[in-house]
Parts: sequence; C-alpha cells; structure tokens
Amino acid sequence: MCFFLTDKEDLKKEKKVVCGYPISIFFIVVNEFCERFSYYGMRAVLVLYFKYFLQWDDDLATSIYHTFVALCYLTPILGAIVADSWLGKFKTIIYLSIVYAIGQVAMAVSAIHDITDSDRDGTPNNMTFHVVLSMVGLFLIALGTGGIKPCVAAFGGDQFDDHQEKQRRTFFSVFYLCINGGSLLSTIITPILRGQTCGIYSQQKCYALAFGVPAALMVVSLVVFIVGSGMYYKAKPEGNIMLSVCKCIGFAIKNRYRHRSKAYPKRKHWMDWAEEKYDRLLIAQIKMVLKVLFLYIPLPMFWTLFDQKGSRWTLQATTMDGNFGQLVIQPDQMQTFNPILILTLVPIMESVVYPLIKKCGFNFTPLKRMTVGMFLAALAFVCAGVVQLQIDKTLPIFPSTSESQLKLLNMGNNQLEVHLPNNFTVHLPPAQASEEYFTYKEQEVSISIGNPPVTETIPLVKGKRQTLLIPPTIREEWILCSKHLYCRFVNGLATDLNVSTAAVNFGIIEPLTSSNYSLLKNGKHTFSLKSGSQLCEYTIKFGFGSSYTIFIPSTFTFGPNCQESVTEVEEIKPNSVHMALQIPQYFLITAGEVMFSVTGLEFSYSQAPSNMKAVLQAGWLLTVAVGNFIVLIVAEIAKLPKKWAEFFLFASLLVAVCVIFSIMAYFYTYIDPTEIEAQFSQEKDEEDEDEKDKMRKTEEHVTKRGSVKSNDSDNAFKLSKM
Repeated sequence: MCFFLTDKEDLKKEKKVVCGYPISIFFIVVNEFCERFSYYGMRAVLVLYFKYFLQWDDDLATSIYHTFVALCYLTPILGAIVADSWLGKFKTIIYLSIVYAIGQVAMAVSAIHDITDSDRDGTPNNMTFHVVLSMVGLFLIALGTGGIKPCVAAFGGDQFDDHQEKQRRTFFSVFYLCINGGSLLSTIITPILRGQTCGIYSQQKCYALAFGVPAALMVVSLVVFIVGSGMYYKAKPEGNIMLSVCKCIGFAIKNRYRHRSKAYPKRKHWMDWAEEKYDRLLIAQIKMVLKVLFLYIPLPMFWTLFDQKGSRWTLQATTMDGNFGQLVIQPDQMQTFNPILILTLVPIMESVVYPLIKKCGFNFTPLKRMTVGMFLAALAFVCAGVVQLQIDKTLPIFPSTSESQLKLLNMGNNQLEVHLPNNFTVHLPPAQASEEYFTYKEQEVSISIGNPPVTETIPLVKGKRQTLLIPPTIREEWILCSKHLYCRFVNGLATDLNVSTAAVNFGIIEPLTSSNYSLLKNGKHTFSLKSGSQLCEYTIKFGFGSSYTIFIPSTFTFGPNCQESVTEVEEIKPNSVHMALQIPQYFLITAGEVMFSVTGLEFSYSQAPSNMKAVLQAGWLLTVAVGNFIVLIVAEIAKLPKKWAEFFLFASLLVAVCVIFSIMAYFYTYIDPTEIEAQFSQEKDEEDEDEKDKMRKTEEHVTKRGSVKSNDSDNAFKLSKM
C-alpha cells in the first residue's frame, strides 16, 4: 500500500493520503452510499405504506408522496445557504444528518401497527398517531436529505489539492456510482423486506422493517462521517453566491422601478440598472444565468411525469401480476428497472448513439437532446395509459363513495331463496355465495329469506364491500362482514375451529363466525384446520391481488379428502395483466431521463459562469420541486375518474410543453462563459492600465508644475535681490 503525507496551504495539519487519494474521501463515499440507500429505500415503499398501512386512497397517497418529494428538492437551497454563509459544509452535514436519522427512525416507529392495535386484529386503532408521526418523520427527512444534498459532493471535492484534478474527477465518478448503487440495491431490498410479515399480536406486511433498515443505514452513514472528522479539510464559509445574485437582481429591479419615468434613458438590459452598485462582471454573469433559467421554465413538466414512477406507476403495478416464473417481483420493485437502465443506457448513449448521430451529419445539440427526452417521457405515459386500459378490463367494479356493495353467503345445508330490494330474487345453493356483489345507494336495505319470510334490515357502509353471512338457522343472528382484503375463514361448524399456516395464525374461530382478514403472499399456502383432535391439511394457491373467503360448511369432514369439502369464495379475482407490460414505459422514461437530465446538467454547466454553477444547480433542483407540485395541481383540477385518462392527459401536457421548449431552444444562442469572463477581465485590465496611465500622467503633470513653480520662485528671488 502506498501511504504518505501531504500538505494543503490552508490546512494547518498534515493529512493522510492512500495511493494519491485523501483517506477522508473514503468516509465520504461510504456516507453517500448509505444515505442514498436510506433515502431511496424508504421512498420505494412509501406510496404503498400510505395506501395499505394508513389506508389512504390512491389520490391522497399520490398527493402526499409528491409533496414530500417536492420538499426534498426545495430544501437544498436552504442547505446551501446555511453551509456557505453560516455553519460550513461539515457542520451542516452533521446537524442535518442527525435530523435526517431522527426522521427515518420516526417513520420506522410509525409503521409498527402493534403500538395502537388494542384489539389485536392487525389494524391500528389510533390511526392519527401513525399519520402524525409519519408526517413529522417525512418532514425531517425532507429537511435532512435536501439540506445535505448540495454539501456532500462539494465537501468531497474540497478534500483534494489543486494539483489533484485527476483524482478529483475519479472521486466524482465513484461518488455518483455510489448514488446509483445505493438506489439500485435499496429498491431491490426494501420491497422484499416490506413483503415479509411481522407483528407481536398479528402478522402483517412489515413496513416497520422496510423503514427500519433505511433508518439503520442513515445512522451508519452519520457515524461513518463523524469517524472521519479528524481527517477532513474543513473550508470556512465564505458567503453564498446565491444571496449575492438575489441582492443584485433585487437592486436592479428596485432601481429600475425608481427610474421608471421616461425622463431617464433606457438601458440595454434591465440588469444594467444594477451598475450603480455592483460590478459589471457580476451583472454579466447574472445575465448569462438568467438566460439559462428562462429555458428552465418549461422543464418542470418533465419531472411531473418522471417522478410518478414512484406513485402512479407503483400503484398501477399493484393491480398487475408479478409472477415471472421462479422470480416474483413486488410492485415497488419495478422501480429497480430505472437505475439498471440508467447504468446501461448512459454508456450506450455516450459511446454509440450520439457518435452515430454525429456521423450522420445531424447536429444533435444538448437542447435538441432534451427535447427528444421530453418526447420519450410523453411516450412512456402513453404506454402507461394503454396498459391501464388493459388493467381496467380485468378489475372488479368497486363501489363509489355514494354506493355500497353486498355479497351473500349461505352457511346452511339447504338452498335459500333471498328476496332483495327492487323485487330481485337470488337462489343460494348450500354452502355457497352469490356470484356477484349487489350495488345499492341506500344506507340500509331489507332482505327477506324463507317461507314464512324472515326479514332483516341490513345497514350498509358507503364506499365499502360487505358480505352477509346467513346462518343455517335463518332466525339466528345474521353477521355482516366488511373490509374485503386478502384472506379470511368462516366457520360453519358447530364447534370451534383453529386455523393456522406457517405465516399466519388465524386463531380460534367460534361457530358461525369469521376470522379477521389476513395478508398472505401470493403462491401456494397450506392451512392446518383443527377441531379438537381432528385435523385437515388444506392447500390453496393465491394469485396477485386476489381476495378469498374460505368457508368451512357444517357438512365438512376431516381426513385426507377434506379439501373437497371446503368452499372457496373468490371475492376479488387475481391480477391477470402481467407486470412485464410496464417494462416498455420504464425503458422510455429512463431513455428520456438520460437524454433530458444528464444532458440538461451538462448544458447548464457549460453555459454557467465559473462561480455560478451552484445557482443553476439550485434552479435545476427547483424545477424538480415545481414538477412534483404540478402533479398535485393537475390531478386536483382534472379529477379524472379513470387513471388511463390521467396518463394520457399528462402525456398531452408534456407534448405541448415539448413544442414550446423546442421553439425556445431554436432561438437560444450558445455562449462561452469563459470567453465572456475573459473579455471582461481584459477590459478591466485595460481600464486598470488606463487608470494607471492617468495617474502616471497626473503625477508627471504635478511634478512638472512643481518644477515650474520652483523656477518661478528662483526668478522672483533673483528679482528681489536685484
């Protein structure tokens, strides 16, 4: 191992270097990998946590998800200002990482359903506690991850001496590889953790584990960063350029407003009104930045579509079949295709596609690439809309918020004639359920059975599906069950029934009652049905998204053929549209990202003055935040009942924005900030030289006048002598 010491001018103590690289950067790289794993791992399962744990509908889950993402891209501006103007990068990273870790821990705790599950049915009884704690956690995470985002990479760059440009470039390559590596691994691992079952009283999807591992990684990230504290070069805060830019722009606007009268001559550019107070070079640099920021105006629409991978597309995947033979893909694991395709497409684009286009004689400028990237993202949403049309053909029709749905289950051994409202009659065979759900708008319905008829008034819950369990003796209590998810058992025996499987224990089910619904993985499950000393091994295969009521009739017989006596009521059919159909839309959106995002950052840096690249970086992140807010605005205004229509709407909006951006790009003139800065520097040097010449001439003139005065004095003295 090559191991030696070096000095840095501003560093008062020597720092250790391994093979030309400061040891401190290894701590920074590990810190970044763990932090990115923590962030993307938590974010991968977030929308499903909202939907299935907090029991929010798709629209609310999507809205809160995008609000969180928007905050994550707004807070970097705050972090940059705090680091550059007050605390410095090191302290900013430390303090905000602590906030970040607390937020992740809060999310993990909020996902422990046993904390408020007083009746031990697997569902929290005090959902407000979980909602409030998770919202606090998300706010802290947004503050932490956004706040350190602009600091970590820059802090790593600070560790190198000026002559270590090659090592610095290698560091940034490894740094961004860690970002993609952390993202890739986390989007694979955390959905697997979420798919596990855990709990003290009842086994449910383990969101606590899915959030807990990212929380642990964030703590590790913080500890690793602190361990390397003594080896870092910590530059002192020197002021934030964004504040200077804002002050200069503010002064120009204010000064222009004060001189709005026609009596004052117009100036070539409105920023020229800042010349009274600010340096001409700074004003010229701000003009260059504003020119690029103007091009940023249409860009948020791309992020509006792109970031829906983690919300709408993940929710779409929950209604699809993820069985790839030996491999089973969870809905939130489909996001893994994005980092995989990124790592694949970037080198292909750079080494094959772009050079090939150039050889064909086409001037594929950065702005043209970005335009094509936006168009590809729009195509991705067209694909998503087409897939959604196929899914909608297979989905059950759930009740609206003004409707209720009811299914009937005959627990007896005789056929029943059931009279429903609107003179509708249903014949229920023994130990069977009605084939469909009956939809009602009323708050309650009257149902009559038998002759003489027994009539009961059944209360209904708006927006819910319910099942009416009709006992063998119809004059006994009728049982109304709701919450149709996953799997449950109904005991039609006259004795207690104990039902369990390797993953879930349904417990003891009393006669003529049902168990709670329990969540089970798709695939085959073998249940042990016990009543006293009698045992039955019952096997059933669950498909993705299916829901079953398994009825054990009074005629049930234990033994090797007990499987034949069980009645399976399929309440929700398994998903039949395969998740593989999402791959084209992921390919298109990722290709669009490569052409739009990677090229956009490259373009921004090439058009930015040397000291204002951070300003454009802040502007770029701001477009991401605005894009996520647009999701909320469009979804709220449109309120489309069908998801496919929403996908097509977003695609149409992006195409329209793409046309506008292409027109703006056509009239954009590329500049070389280095040349402009050099020109101003040369002019300043010339002005300084002119100033020196003037001073020299003034001095000569003064000297000459002094000499003349001296001669005059001598002459006067001579005259006086005479």
